[in-house]
Amino acid sequence: MKKLIELATLAMLTTTAAVHAQTPVWQSLPPPPSLPHLASDGYVTREGARIWYGTVGKGPTVFLLHGGMSSSDSWGNQVPALVDSHHRVVLIDTRGHGRSTLGNVPLSYEVFEEDLRSVMDTLHIKKADIVGWSDGANTALVMAMRDPSRVRRIYAFGANMNADAAKPDAFNSPILAKVVVQLQQTYARVSPTPDGFGALHEAVETMQKSEPNYIASQLAAIHGPTIAVVDGDHEEFIKEEHTRYMARTIPGASLVILPGVSHFAPWQAPGAFNASLLQFLR
Repeated sequence: MKKLIELATLAMLTTTAAVHAQTPVWQSLPPPPSLPHLASDGYVTREGARIWYGTVGKGPTVFLLHGGMSSSDSWGNQVPALVDSHHRVVLIDTRGHGRSTLGNVPLSYEVFEEDLRSVMDTLHIKKADIVGWSDGANTALVMAMRDPSRVRRIYAFGANMNADAAKPDAFNSPILAKVVVQLQQTYARVSPTPDGFGALHEAVETMQKSEPNYIASQLAAIHGPTIAVVDGDHEEFIKEEHTRYMARTIPGASLVILPGVSHFAPWQAPGAFNASLLQFLR
């Protein structure tokens, strides 16, 4: 309880300066800064796709898994904080996203998890911490179910383990149109197929209409990794009761609700988000 209070206090301090702003923090969409210079990058070829990864920093390894239709560039606020706290950061552009190609198999969270394992094997990393955002958080939790020996800790922000966890009006959120424009611009800048955002959008939408679909007994069978189920109190897309259900059902999982932010907290309140994340990793 003390840790949750500390996290809430940090988040409130971060958002206080914006209380009187014209646009509430949870409705804002400040673009993240550019990623720092990477120490190395490369590709893993699997199932017809080239999966991009990049590394920076020294220390315990933390994988950062971004959300749907996004890329590793979305972590511009988090990478420096993790490097400064003596972590080795590994970024992955999900299949079809960012610098990675789409391949020839339908997108699925289990395919994403297998891609993640391939990158870990290529880098000779047996076990690591994972920070996931949205679809990236789903992928991390799938690894906790399928191959828990590869994961120490999971910070799962904005996750859902059932396709029906979305709010009924999720896709009518005013912020969504702004997000799509921002993501499309980044895609055009970094992708090897800069005109392919429409195909990616279609592939992700097809996946999200039917996945994920994990039942309570599968979540209850997760053992090994330490898991934090995290979200903002103004989450636009995922029902709060689903977030609480996941935290309640996964053995030993903690629940963290960041105040004054939405599904885009890593951009909206990076100080609060990073403080929560680093405290969990410690």
